[in-house]
Amino acid sequence: MSEPCALIGILDDGWAGLGETARNRLRTAHLLIGARRTLELVAPHLPSRVEQRAMDGQLGRVPEWVRAALAAGQPCVVLATGDPLCHGIGAFLIGRLGADGVEVLPAASTLQLAFARLKRPWQAARIVSVHSRDAGEWMPGATPDHGLYPLVRAAADATLIGAFTSPENSPDRIARALIAAGHGADFQLSVAARLGLPDESVVADLPLADAAARRFPDPNIVVLTRITPPEPRAVFGFDDADYVQRTPEKGLITKQEARALSLARLGLRPDSRVWDIGAGSGSVGLEAARIAHAGHVWAIEKNAADAANARDNARLLKASNYTLVEGRAPDGLDTWPDPDAVFIGGSGGELAGLIRLILTRLRPGGRLVMNFVTLENLATATATLGDAGAQWDVVQLQASRSQPILDMHRLAAHNPVWIVSTRKDAP
Repeated sequence: MSEPCALIGILDDGWAGLGETARNRLRTAHLLIGARRTLELVAPHLPSRVEQRAMDGQLGRVPEWVRAALAAGQPCVVLATGDPLCHGIGAFLIGRLGADGVEVLPAASTLQLAFARLKRPWQAARIVSVHSRDAGEWMPGATPDHGLYPLVRAAADATLIGAFTSPENSPDRIARALIAAGHGADFQLSVAARLGLPDESVVADLPLADAAARRFPDPNIVVLTRITPPEPRAVFGFDDADYVQRTPEKGLITKQEARALSLARLGLRPDSRVWDIGAGSGSVGLEAARIAHAGHVWAIEKNAADAANARDNARLLKASNYTLVEGRAPDGLDTWPDPDAVFIGGSGGELAGLIRLILTRLRPGGRLVMNFVTLENLATATATLGDAGAQWDVVQLQASRSQPILDMHRLAAHNPVWIVSTRKDAP
């Protein structure tokens, strides 16, 4: 049996930083695969017979190249930066070749070196990589495909973050993203750049506003340290008055009692993908975003004033996993990912069509929950669900709240709400 492919971690100090085992594997290799910059670090020390193959832009072909070399009995080495199993190529390569097909010889992670330069323990750090394609500047409402999404979401509750960056997703862009997400006063930013090189530099504990206005040498690592405690707010159960909404009470907000039952009926998981149709002031969708903190909420609202209120509420709650579209459903829903849960608080006259569409788009086991205050919409919903062969149930919620009267209190009744629920059965 041929020896496995050696996956060797290397830092910018190149050959000098490698151990003797790694050097021997490089000297005896027939095929050496790596990014051009890592190949250049070792090329002067290798025999001329070693074939060097750059994988820039061809990552998907690396397992194929390795298999071909091993099948021909040719020793093969893949070079990676730092620790290949910490946001590196390691997991990808082992997933394609199997654990027996890869021997990992890691270097220290550049993240580990950054914390060492800052003289800070890092066992509690949340590790994030934004070493991805250029997705542009972060804007409120950005979706999970944005390159900075993992970092902005980590900032919601982490106290220490270590981030792998890229030339595009740079420290200054990270600082601007956190400011845009409402964390401008929450973190200090440190940068360890060009680690292991003669011009290595470390800048510690910058305010985000200062970091946003300057450039840093590449390559670099960012460390974010929280300087204000995470806001001790509930996951859900906010008072109606906590939300910006139209006044007087003709404003669109799902009252707390109906909100609580509707969220329970949605059956949310931490990673749920949620649609909120007819978002109004955003109360249901924003509390769903807090429950599904590792998921995302896509919301749509046709009324411009209510959409503006929902955006204000998203800023107040620092809801970076919430995307609001101003428009009329079902326009644009074809671009949203299939949901685990859908809430309809308003349908703009398109209720029957929306229900049919959602039933086809719900993921297995997904739930649809609708709130109605009119008999006509209730009848349309149950008839449409019945025609589609969906099992449904209805809860009539009638709540009364205490109000002062002279030196006593009375109960003031709210309008009844019908909460209609259905679940897409898993196959």
